[in-house]
Amino acid sequence: MRGVCLCALALASAGPLGAQVVAPGKAGTAPAWVGRLDPAAEKRGAKLTENTLVETSDGLRLTTSVPAIYWLPAQAAAGAYTVKASFAQVRASVAEAYGVFLGGTQLQKGPQNYLYCVVAGNGTYAVRHVNGTEVNELAGRTAHPAVRKTNADGQVTNEVAVRVSPDRTSCLVNGTEVWGYATRALVGPGKLQSTDGAVGIRVNQGLDVRVSGFSVTKG
Repeated sequence: MRGVCLCALALASAGPLGAQVVAPGKAGTAPAWVGRLDPAAEKRGAKLTENTLVETSDGLRLTTSVPAIYWLPAQAAAGAYTVKASFAQVRASVAEAYGVFLGGTQLQKGPQNYLYCVVAGNGTYAVRHVNGTEVNELAGRTAHPAVRKTNADGQVTNEVAVRVSPDRTSCLVNGTEVWGYATRALVGPGKLQSTDGAVGIRVNQGLDVRVSGFSVTKG
């Protein structure tokens, strides 16, 4: 996960309605990751600096006050692929969700477009499509036995993945498919521009999570 590409550095001057390089701070930060706020957070004037992203020995630690997405500009996905990561919730926040996104386009500036699958510590998952200022629910918060709930200390670990094939796009939690949709039906006017594009991490506000094993694999 280390290393800074010139394409990421070029985004540093982007305004509040565009992507921003996660600013280097104390030793251990991960400057190659780029972030962008949720459209509603952008509209109310929130700042990405209200969140912190720090590189750890096994991945990332995200502490959030506002919803956002994070991705590596040099890492995109196309065709048939799987994006996954393991999320260890450190602080009790039963209702706030975290997961992964796919098909990201126009993330650097302009009307962002992507689809995400997230889980929450209350044992629910959700799938949504962000298209500019519109958020379309493909699956509202839904309870599923595959989604682990927080323990008495407010901690839990869940692996979240999205898998794209020519016929079907799925959300998997801890290896179990919890949602699926025809891939072609996700693309078109008012939908994703393509399932190809940027992939990364989606987090809500009020979270403290450790992210490990973030990967993009073909097929």
